[in-house]
Amino acid sequence: MMSIPFFLLALGLVGAAAGNRGAAFGLWTAGIVATLILFRLHATDSLTIGL
Repeated sequence: MMSIPFFLLALGLVGAAAGNRGAAFGLWTAGIVATLILFRLHATDSLTIGL
């Protein structure tokens, strides 16, 4: 699940290297949004700690 943002950001770098600025910006933005969504899911997950 956490690999999705990394693939999106890597594809954004490939797009930037290829000179396709629109695709690079779109993929980079999608990677950041995916990272924020996954962080929100992680941060609000309840802990199962047996004390």
